[in-house]
Order: sequence, then structure tokens, then C-alpha cells
Amino acid sequence: METVFLEYAWVLLVLVGLEGLLAADNAVVMAVMVKHLPKEQQKKALFYGLLGAFVFRFLALFMITFLVNIWQVQAIGAAYLLFISIKHIYDQRKKPGPHIDVEGMEPKKGSGFWMTVLKVELADIAFAIDSMLAAVAIAVTLPYVGDFDIGGINAGQFSVMFAGGVIGLIIMRFAAHKFVQLLEKYPSLETAAFLIVGWVGVKLAVLTMSHDKVGILPHDFPHSAPWEITFWTVLLGIALLGYIFGVVKNKKENA
Repeated sequence: METVFLEYAWVLLVLVGLEGLLAADNAVVMAVMVKHLPKEQQKKALFYGLLGAFVFRFLALFMITFLVNIWQVQAIGAAYLLFISIKHIYDQRKKPGPHIDVEGMEPKKGSGFWMTVLKVELADIAFAIDSMLAAVAIAVTLPYVGDFDIGGINAGQFSVMFAGGVIGLIIMRFAAHKFVQLLEKYPSLETAAFLIVGWVGVKLAVLTMSHDKVGILPHDFPHSAPWEITFWTVLLGIALLGYIFGVVKNKKENA
């Protein structure tokens, strides 16, 4: 029994680490989505959005064997993230320059509070499929505990997946708030943040193309070392360069 307990504890630790890594890029997307709201509403939007995402993840765990076959959810998530990334960068390039008279022009309004909450929930649903698939792949290696299943998964394995998912959502919630504060301090980081949003969209697109029912890429490619190294290298590169340029621009503006 002690051996089983240690094995479960180790897998839970691995799942928390995995959820933490996934939460890093997910949190950037959440931060960008709520940044336009007043400060008092940003925390509420993240809370309500992730509360809905928690309910979805909880229900999805009961239907994981069914959801694994729905590659369209990942495809829609990838298309959505790529769309908002490209649209933001395109809108940024269309902004009027200093030679254009902008007097009287009203600033573009962002989405309302509940629409922002809905966007946060939809984005997290797309992320949830990725993280749950990874969690299932790890949890099913554990020995069975108990003699009944939940959603087609052993009760012990299910409990580890559930605990890892809840902790991951908590990490994402606080990480997203920190990213909002960073974007407020360095507004020029917003472009880098949207580039990361697009890159996460590419990640979901790769996951979609490797689905058994799509078959454009090998099934194991999204979790292979070459792709994982490429993804994180590019993501960290965008974040680092964006931070450096943001700090430099901020110092010039304050000089």
C-alpha cells in the first residue's frame, strides 16, 4: 500500500508540474483577454471564466473517452486563437500614425464583461482537451485503486487527474493576474503576448493534425521531444525578446 501511495503521490506531482507548464502559456491568453476591462472587473472575469472552465473540466473527466474522439474542439480552439492573434497584430499596424489627425476619434471598445468571461471559458475549454489527454496518458499508468470506474477510468486514477486539474486551474488563475499586471506596466509587451497567443494556436493546430481521425501528423508528434523543445524555445524566445524591447521602450518613454 505504501508503494502505491508513493506512486500516486509522484504522478500527482508530475501532473501538477505539467499543468503548471501548460498554465504558463494559457495564462498569457487569459491576461490578454481581460486586460481591457477595469481593474475591479479583471479579477472577476478571470474568476467567473475559470469557474466555468472548472465545471467543464469536471464534467469532461466523466466523458473523457468520448471527448478524445472530438478533434473539432481542438481545431476550433486553434482557429480562434490564431484569429485573435492575427487580428490584433493587423489592427496594431493599421493604427493612425502621428501625421494623422486623430482628434475626436473614439478609442476602440473591448468586449463587455460577460462576453469576456465567455471568451475566457471558450479558450480554456480548448486548452482543457490538451491537458486532459496528457493527464490521461500519465494517470492510466497507475495501478488500480478500488473496484469501480468513473467515466471509464479507474476511480483512483480519476482522483489523481481531478486533483491535478484543479491545482492547474488555480495556478492559471494567479498566473493570469500577474501577467495582467505585467502588461499594464509594459504596454508594449501586448504585441509579444498576442504572438504567444498565436503560437499556442499553432500548438493546438499541431495537436489537431496529429489526431487519429485527421492523421496529417504522427499521433505521438505533439508530445515528442523535438516538438516540445521547439515549442518552448520559440515561446520563451518571444517572451524574452518582448520583455527586453518592452523594458527598453518603457525607459525611453520615461526618460
